[in-house]
Amino acid sequence: MSQKDKPNPDTEVQCSFCGRPKQIVKRMISGRQGYICDSCVKLFAGIVDNEERAELTFSLSSLPTPAEFSANLDSYVIGQKRPKKVLSVAVYNHYKRLITRRKGMEIEKSNILLIGPTGVGKTLLAQTMARYLNVPFSISDATPLTEAGYVGEDVENILLRLIQAANYDVERTQQGIIYLDEIDKLGRRADSPSITRDVSGEGVQQALLKIVEGTVANVPPKGGRKHPDQQYVPVDTRGILFIFGGMFDGLVPIIRYRLRKTAIGFGAKRNRIEDLTDDEILARVEPDDLIHYGLIPELVGRIPVVVSLTSLDEKALIRILTEPRNAVLNQYQHYFDMEGIKLRLTDAALKAVAHKATERGSGARGLRSIMEQTMLDIMFDLPDRKKQGYTECTIGAETITSGKPPKFKKPTAKRNAR
Repeated sequence: MSQKDKPNPDTEVQCSFCGRPKQIVKRMISGRQGYICDSCVKLFAGIVDNEERAELTFSLSSLPTPAEFSANLDSYVIGQKRPKKVLSVAVYNHYKRLITRRKGMEIEKSNILLIGPTGVGKTLLAQTMARYLNVPFSISDATPLTEAGYVGEDVENILLRLIQAANYDVERTQQGIIYLDEIDKLGRRADSPSITRDVSGEGVQQALLKIVEGTVANVPPKGGRKHPDQQYVPVDTRGILFIFGGMFDGLVPIIRYRLRKTAIGFGAKRNRIEDLTDDEILARVEPDDLIHYGLIPELVGRIPVVVSLTSLDEKALIRILTEPRNAVLNQYQHYFDMEGIKLRLTDAALKAVAHKATERGSGARGLRSIMEQTMLDIMFDLPDRKKQGYTECTIGAETITSGKPPKFKKPTAKRNAR
C-alpha cells in the first residue's frame, strides 16, 4: 500500500458512506481508502438479504418449465425417464400453485411418493430438484419418529431441519421441500388391531396428516420434545412440498396378487402377469396396494403422485460412473489432476466395478464404496509417485477384482532430431 493510499490519522475519522464521525458510532471499520460504520454494514447486509429473498419469489415467467426441470435432472441422474417426467410436472404444478394462491385461488397440494430399491436415485432426484430451484431442502428419516409423548422424535422435528436449512428464515422455509425417507417403515405391523399402541408406525402416520396436508405447526426452535413454557416457531406447511421415499420391500407380491385376482379366466393374461419383472409390477402400484402394505388411507389420500423407480443394470451403473456432472470417476480424476497425474480406467475396469455393485445389490451407492476400496492404496502412494516423475495411472479389471497394482507411466523421452 502506498503512503498516499493510507487514511490520514490526523484528520477526523468518519464513515465514507453516511459521514458519521467515529465518536457517535459503536464501531468503525477501516479500509484501503476510507471507513465504514457498523450502521452502514447492517444497512447493506439488509439490502443484500432482501435481494436474495426476491430471487426466491417465483413468477410464471421465471419458473422453469417441466422440460427444463427434466433436462437438469438428466445432468445428474442416469435413466429413470418416467420418474423424472412425473417429478418435473409435480414440482412445476406445486410452485404454480403457490403463485396462484397469492392471486386468491386455492389449489390442493400434490405431495409425491417415490418407490424403488436402494441406490436407484430417489434422494438424488429430490435433492437435485431443490438445488435447481434454489429453495431450502432437508432430508429426514421416518424411523426415529414416534407419536407425541413417547421416546423418540416428534414429527415437527422434520420441519425444524427445513428451518435450519433456510437459516431460520420462516418465509423461505414455507417454500421449501422436505424429503422423508423410509416411509415404508411406518407401515402397520398387522391388519388386525393390536392391544398395544403402534407409536412408531400408525401413530406417526396419524401425526403426519395435518403437516402433510397443510397447517400452521408450532416447531420447537431447538428441537426435542415440546414443553408448555417453550417458545415455538409457527410454520405454515401449505407451501412445503413433501416428497416421500421408501423401498417397500414386500409390495411386489401384494400387487401380483391383486393383478391375478383381476385377471379373468385362465388365458394368456394370467401368464403374462407371472412373466412381468418386479420393476414392471411396481409400475402398476395403486393406492389400495399401499393401504394393504400398511399405510393408512388418510395418508395415502394426501400423496396423490406415486411413481416407481426401476432397478439399475450394469450398463446404467457404468453410465453413472462416467456421465453425470458429479460422476464418481470425475471426482477421482480431479484428485489425480491435483497431483499432476492423469487417471484412466479401462472399459474392463468400469465393467468390473458395475458388476461388483450389482452383486452387492446396493445400486449406485455401491459404486462409491468399491472405488474407495480400490483407490485407498493407490492414493496413499500417489504423492510419492508424483515425486518419482509418473504422469499417468491406468487401472484395469485386475485392480478391481483382485487388487493388483495399477500401471503407472512416466512421460516418454523425446529423441533429439539429427
